[in-house]
Amino acid sequence: MAEGLLRHLLKQKGHNDVQVMSAGVSAIPGSGATLETVEVMQAEGIDVSGHMGQPASPDLVRHADVIFCMEDFHRELILSQVPEVEPKIHLLRTFKAERPVLDANIPDPIGRPKEVYESCLMTIKESIQRIVRWLEKQP
Repeated sequence: MAEGLLRHLLKQKGHNDVQVMSAGVSAIPGSGATLETVEVMQAEGIDVSGHMGQPASPDLVRHADVIFCMEDFHRELILSQVPEVEPKIHLLRTFKAERPVLDANIPDPIGRPKEVYESCLMTIKESIQRIVRWLEKQP
């Protein structure tokens, strides 16, 4: 959801110079988005039906300019494998947050009802909008 939403918002703003990729700490290569993900994203006007999962490999992580994690344990797992990326790895929900966040984690909705996906998307959307504003200020 985060990848699709960030790509969509950047495209709307004419930012074709930013490469957006998602990867998971336990992703199965080539796995598609869940039906619930496709449905809630379609409601936003975003097609993620062609999404293919990929693992957050050490090489991928090293080559990223910035890394956003959904949960703290994702961040910690990546840092345990690739500690040198610490300066560029952030929790999505707290990145550039204007006020304190009580729970920094955005739990994976997989296997839960569609309403949980919708709630998750709203949390992700708020975070992605902050990232877009931040990217617009970058040189």
